[in-house]
Amino acid sequence: MTQSVVVQVGQCGNQVGCRFWDLALREHAHVNKKGLYDEALSSFFRNVDSRKSDGGACGVGGRIQHLKARAVLVDMEEGVVNEILQGPLREVFDSTQLLTDVSGSGNNWAVGHMMYGSAYREQIVDKLRKAAEHCDCLQCFFLIHSMGGGTGSGLGTRVLSLLEEEFPEVCRIVTSVYPSAEDDVITSPYNSVLAMRELTEHAACVLPVENQSLVDIVSKIKHMSHGGKQGPMIKRESTIISGQGGLSGSEKPFDAMNNILANLLLNITSSARFEGSLNMDLNEIAMNLVPFPRLHYLVPSLTPLYTLADVSVPTRRLDQMFSDAFSKDHQLIRADPKHSLYLACALMVRGNVQVSDLRRNIERLRPSLPFVSWNQEGWKTSLCSVPPVGHAHSLLALANNTCVKPSFMELRERFNKLYRKKAHLHHYLQVEGMEQSCFSEAISSLSSLIEEYSHLDATKGRLMHDTPRLRIVR
Repeated sequence: MTQSVVVQVGQCGNQVGCRFWDLALREHAHVNKKGLYDEALSSFFRNVDSRKSDGGACGVGGRIQHLKARAVLVDMEEGVVNEILQGPLREVFDSTQLLTDVSGSGNNWAVGHMMYGSAYREQIVDKLRKAAEHCDCLQCFFLIHSMGGGTGSGLGTRVLSLLEEEFPEVCRIVTSVYPSAEDDVITSPYNSVLAMRELTEHAACVLPVENQSLVDIVSKIKHMSHGGKQGPMIKRESTIISGQGGLSGSEKPFDAMNNILANLLLNITSSARFEGSLNMDLNEIAMNLVPFPRLHYLVPSLTPLYTLADVSVPTRRLDQMFSDAFSKDHQLIRADPKHSLYLACALMVRGNVQVSDLRRNIERLRPSLPFVSWNQEGWKTSLCSVPPVGHAHSLLALANNTCVKPSFMELRERFNKLYRKKAHLHHYLQVEGMEQSCFSEAISSLSSLIEEYSHLDATKGRLMHDTPRLRIVR
């Protein structure tokens, strides 16, 4: 059985990661009624014997055993990690796998990447190695971070480069949360573009998620659940929109958004955690969906999001779920993949779904989805038999699609608006090791990435002209 390690960096990374562990434990408890440590649990948890019993323990064979998350938690502020350690999941995290400071990175990529990256390099590497040593067969590192602040963008991408350096053969899947245009961190365009260069160079694949898309999704769900036209269909206790994410106290503004991200991680890891008739190895994602090394940004979409209750007409509901996966309302970035070019696409299905259902829906949708001419059969599929708690089935679609280009162009424009005035530049340049050339190289890398997507987009017109397309049946 293969194992994976989750690396959480910065406030956002740790909050999302904590919510993932909370929901993952719920799923395993729902399936594993006897509380036995098995292969499914071993994929993301390790078993630690202890004489002391507490809420995170279960008795097996006369011994008290504790689950410990295969995780490394890093933050240059103590707040979120301390809150986790005082919350209901405190026993799940090994204290030797935590790394915190007190001062933070001041929303400055250079402080996180250069200063803290150098100061804590040996400690980070040591914790990553220890996490790896606890694995019999390490398959993947999941890195969770945000792009707008200093620690997530700066130290997060430094950790990513250390992962490549120390474990070059192990897949690195990164979930990156991009700031909205109205982000209250004035330097977020700098941080994001500087981080983008590192993601492009060092990640196996990146799942970009935009804050604004999460805000829009949560707003729509809340509208529906409070008297909107589909209100009766919303499960108010759904793991998509409610719960504390393992943190104590009342629900916070970002909790619902973090829950969506945690569900993204639950779905992408489901094949590694449970049995299925068509399971997908995590390293197959990059192998099958990334035809060009730099073009590894995979647009995620989740269903169900809005109609969360089970409906009495399973086949129709199942077909709708597949259609929704390609709707712009279900994308976790503001994009419409149906009107852009597909390089490849993965469908990761959970629940009581047959291979025939999967094939039928691919054939139904295929005519309306423009694929590059040399990869018309570029579909990767997986079926995991265990659905999310409370649902009959779910679907995560990962699209390697040129629709990411407008988001990257918008980010470049926000960067240039600041950089033309050299605004706030001195805060970065006073950090040892940081030079102005870092900015020009980062924006050049982003422009080159945009250009590569543009070249592919140029082929779409010919493809659409040559091949008749049908509309998706709704």
